[in-house]
Amino acid sequence: MGKHAPRIKTLSPREIKRFQDTIYQHYQNCKRSLPWRKTRNPYHILVSEIMLQQTQVERVLGKYEEFIDAFPDFNTLARAPLRKVLRVWQGLGYNRRALALKKSAQIIVTKYQGKLPHTVEELVQLPGIGATTASEIVAFAFNQPAVFVETNIRSVFIHFFFSHRNEVSDAEILPLVEKTLDTTQARQWYYALMDYGVALKKKYRNPSRRSLHYRKQSPFDGSNRQIRGMILKILTAQRESSEETLVRALKKPAVQVKRNLSALKKEGFIASKGSVFTIV
Repeated sequence: MGKHAPRIKTLSPREIKRFQDTIYQHYQNCKRSLPWRKTRNPYHILVSEIMLQQTQVERVLGKYEEFIDAFPDFNTLARAPLRKVLRVWQGLGYNRRALALKKSAQIIVTKYQGKLPHTVEELVQLPGIGATTASEIVAFAFNQPAVFVETNIRSVFIHFFFSHRNEVSDAEILPLVEKTLDTTQARQWYYALMDYGVALKKKYRNPSRRSLHYRKQSPFDGSNRQIRGMILKILTAQRESSEETLVRALKKPAVQVKRNLSALKKEGFIASKGSVFTIV
């Protein structure tokens, strides 16, 4: 076996029941009140799940309802100019998600008659949606018992079942998620797991640091991600700008600005006419 070959734990029915009772007891006393948990609207849940990718809940709370108010359904978002979508998205970062969400809305309107697909297999075909996000959408929008691991769930399972281990892989955790899943109410069960994970991180040093997959986020200042965001912010506010003007405004090396302009153009964010750039 390789160094990180999965070591699959076995759980008795009694152990599973004890674990579920612990999680649900905490949930009854400490559940978080979040706006996307108060809806069964699949579009609203899709928006929340895309926003929550790599972004803290507190930042999403400041944008979720504004976005829903601006684009209340798939049709509205599909028709909206990208410039307007990016303007509302500002502050969340990772602008690729906004572009992917708009493209997904266009596909859902044309291919699925404005109805969000119900299966993981269909959802992963949409832009910006991987297996984990697709499974989360299926669980939260349709209460289906999809199996997935995200950061808070990972913390819970490492804390309970791998308390003396480092470099715990998701391949070891996923079978336990499946075995302990409350298949009759997957939505509430995952909410409960996530809330327990949030509480653990406040009480202990983040258990997810003991995951094989843990990576410390690279610095934002001076990164290409920062420069891309700055370029889009300027173009969203000013409609158009020349490369020279952008270099002066950003106070960054011209070669770095040019490289990011090329990347944004290739990804479908911006278009150019000569040296003048605009949001598509």
